[in-house]
Amino acid sequence: MDPAPAATAVTACVSTSGTGETQATQLSAVQIGNARIIYDVSASLALPPQAPVIAIATAGQESRLINLPSGTADSLGLFQQRPSQGWGSPAQIMQPVYAATMFYAALVRIPGWQSLPVTVAAQDVQHSAYPDSYAQWQPLAETLAAEFSGQAADCSDDNGRGVPATGTTHVPAGFTLPAGTPAPVVTAIAYAIAQLGKPYIWGGTGPAGYDCSGLVMMAYRAAGISLPRTTFQQVDAGQPVYSLSQLQPGDLLFTPGPDGTPEDPGHVGMYLGQGLVIEAPQTGEDIMITPLAGYWAQQTVAIRRVA
Repeated sequence: MDPAPAATAVTACVSTSGTGETQATQLSAVQIGNARIIYDVSASLALPPQAPVIAIATAGQESRLINLPSGTADSLGLFQQRPSQGWGSPAQIMQPVYAATMFYAALVRIPGWQSLPVTVAAQDVQHSAYPDSYAQWQPLAETLAAEFSGQAADCSDDNGRGVPATGTTHVPAGFTLPAGTPAPVVTAIAYAIAQLGKPYIWGGTGPAGYDCSGLVMMAYRAAGISLPRTTFQQVDAGQPVYSLSQLQPGDLLFTPGPDGTPEDPGHVGMYLGQGLVIEAPQTGEDIMITPLAGYWAQQTVAIRRVA
């Protein structure tokens, strides 16, 4: 992620239970990293898929997925475990791997824990004063666990706002940038093109893979231009462009995508010129070049020029 993870945010496309809708939930890189540790500990213990969902939801409620150095009484860490109640020493509890391991050890001792509601299983471990509060973290926990396992569902909806997943991972023959293209744009486009064929990775900022905003952020970082981390922030960067007819190479195009709105777009691509856009589409797809015509022309709700 970003070299300054505490200030970095990623967006989760979270299904809203029972409604079929999605909502955007922003987490810092620190929170994502801690959730990943909780998931990885479960995987290392070969626990069933429900285990990390319960654990991530629990840590979400107890600490907002932040490794807190204090809490009520002597509570500490991701799960707000208490040394006085036998969870370990303060130093041990402040180690996320240890804390998650201890949580799972307590969880699996609960009879029938796999079939219990998340709130009940979490409460049986934590003995919280607010047992129903774990429920609000369940959708996010399910999304994160699915993402980490590689089983995340496509968040595209049925109203035409889904991200296009057809294009090419090769630069079309004869592609060139027009004379006079600013040097930072040349650098940013060259960086983005060099990533073609790499996988979309939710929260990714390279080099193994990228999400949509991570790709454009890192491309412009290579050109010496700092952009915010998420689409919700990038849409305010630079200067507005008011028409597709005014597009220039390097301009950023924003669409609602599967987890945003016209007012808070959730997807971004970079215009290359010659009617082409480079993007990191969605989970299961590779970074590719797609045509401006069609999806982008119909769904673009904002254009920003950052160089």
